[in-house]
Parts: sequence; structure tokens; C-alpha cells
Amino acid sequence: MRAIGIILAGGNNHRMKELTKKRAVAALPVAGSYRSIDFALSNMTNSHVQKVAVFTQYNAGSLNEHLSSSKWWDFGRKQGGLYVFTPAVTADNHFWYRGTADAMYQNLAFLKNSHEPYVIIASGDCVYKMDYGKLLEYHIAKKADITVVVKELASGEEVERFGIVRMNEDSRIEDFEEKPIVARSSTVSCGIYIIRRRQLIELIEKSSKEDRHDFVRDILIRYKSLKRIYGYRMQGYWRNVATVEDYFKTNMDFLKSEVRDYFLHKYPDIYSKVDDLPPAKYNKGSRVGNSLISAGCIINGTVQDSVLFKKVFVGNNCTIKNSIILNDVYIGDNSVIENCIVESHGTIRANSEYRGENGIKIVVESNERYIL
Repeated sequence: MRAIGIILAGGNNHRMKELTKKRAVAALPVAGSYRSIDFALSNMTNSHVQKVAVFTQYNAGSLNEHLSSSKWWDFGRKQGGLYVFTPAVTADNHFWYRGTADAMYQNLAFLKNSHEPYVIIASGDCVYKMDYGKLLEYHIAKKADITVVVKELASGEEVERFGIVRMNEDSRIEDFEEKPIVARSSTVSCGIYIIRRRQLIELIEKSSKEDRHDFVRDILIRYKSLKRIYGYRMQGYWRNVATVEDYFKTNMDFLKSEVRDYFLHKYPDIYSKVDDLPPAKYNKGSRVGNSLISAGCIINGTVQDSVLFKKVFVGNNCTIKNSIILNDVYIGDNSVIENCIVESHGTIRANSEYRGENGIKIVVESNERYIL
């Protein structure tokens, strides 16, 4: 494909509360076996984008570890490959990334040393499938300077927390508002863009000279009347993991057969780093209904309408309902967990009870198994 990829995965999101205290949003576990960033990476490799850069920054430890081998997404190649860039102090720069445009500016050598004519920019915190090849064809056909992937959200969605776009009959973007107080459209930006590489370099360098650092506010919105910016309508499932409620709903969506089949059983596939774990074990007396149970789990109690990630132990007479249990959690006997997200590497003592009465409750318990 005649494009390189950039995945922006360095941001911090305080709306994720305790879930991002020890990991980046792009490293959040999704659907039992994946991380948020796996969807963007899989879309890149499925679209035959051979050279991809990931910009990490905030709490990047687990994310960098996840990306330590590029073979899982088929980027282990002589030409191209997967590049992970973190902020670095140099003789000319001592800042962390001050925004998405600044992240690209600090790694401008990656863009300048590439030869592909186009750049696909994607966020690392969205769950979706997309053929970027069709996006590129659309971009060329429209003779666009920049193409923004957009989606029409259903009524009732909080569209005000997204970038809102308004397009004319030819799909050219006439107005772009970033997180407006009152939304005048239900069409939102999906955080996916395509632009010619040389033009991106020019715009990034100009923004840096003017001390502007955000790609959306300082390039898309600022140039919306000067550049030919078009919207490309996404079809199919898309969700941005930006709040605790979003994260919970995204995982619960995978309990629906149509969503599960779309991502897990239909081509193209979604790829992730694979752990060598035994299959889940269901002991005598266990009961499981409408749940995702990952490898390495041992179930002794009742699990209903829940997502259990890898290496979760559920003790005798436990009841887990409408909950997400992250990796490597031990749940003691006779415990009840309902409407909760249990943080990874936790130990839930026997006879404990956690219920989310007014929304989703995040449960964080210190893990005595690892205390020296």
C-alpha cells in the first residue's frame, strides 16, 4: 500500500479513573484477549500498510511490553516494520509531547525518511474494523487534501465529547468543532485521517513555528476553509474507549453474538500478542451463562453476563454478574461481584461483596500474593 501508518497512543484520559493509573488507554484490555491498540494495528496490517509508527508517552510500560515483538501483527519484515517512539530529551528539545501535532513534529525524521506518498493517522483507543485501502481510494478520488473518517452516532449518544463535523452534499467538511458545548450535528470524527506525507510535514513544521501543537485544533479546524477536507463515512461497529462507561459497554458488546462474530469470526481477523496458557477450566458445580471466559481461567462458581480476562480464578459459591474481571485476579470463596470492573492482579478475599449500585464500580484490591 502507498501509505505509512501513525498510531497516536500517548494521551492520558482522567475519565478512565483508576483504570489508567498504571496503564495507557491504548493498553486497556478488551474482549477477553485483546488490547485497545490491537484494533488499529490489525487494521494497518490487514490493509497492507507495511510501515507503522506508534507514539507512546503516558504510563507506557505495559503498552511498550505489549508491542515488544512486531510478529503478532506481521510487522516483522526487512522493509517497513513496527516502530515505537517515546518522548526523548535532546539538545534541541526537552519537552514531552505537548499535543498530537507536537508528537509528530518530535518524530519528523520518521516522516521525512519514509518514501510512501500518504500517511494514515489513527488513534490507539478505538474498537473497529476498517480497510484503509478503500479510504485511500476515496481520498484520491475526491482530490482531497485531508480526509477524516466520520460516523453518524445514534440518538442518545453523548456526541458533545467528540469532534463534531458538518458536511455538504459532496461530503466536504464545512464545519468542525472540537467537543462543543452544544452539538449541531450527530456526525463525529473517528480520529482517523489520511493526508499526503509531504503536506503533513509542511503543516506540522508550520504549526511548530507558531507554537501550535494539536493536530485537530491547529490543523484540521484552522485550515478547514483553506484546504479540501472531506469526510469518509464509516459503516459497521465503532466505539471510542474514552470513559469508564464506554469501556464497560464496549466489553459488554462482545457478549452480543453479532458483535462477537463480526470481530472474532469474520475476515479480516484482529491480532494480538498471544500468551501460552491452558484453556479455561470449569470445575464441577460451576455455571456460566452468556460470558466470555479467557484462557487460563479456573471457574468454580457462577458467572453470568460477564467478561473474564486471562488467569482469573473464581472460588466456590461465588456469583459474578454483569461484570468485567481483568487479568490475573483471584476471587475468594463465597464472594459476590455485580456491576463492577475488577482491576488486574487483585485478590478478592473470601466472603467479599461488591455491587455497583449507581453505575459501574471499579474494584481495586491490593494483591497479597505478590507482596514480599
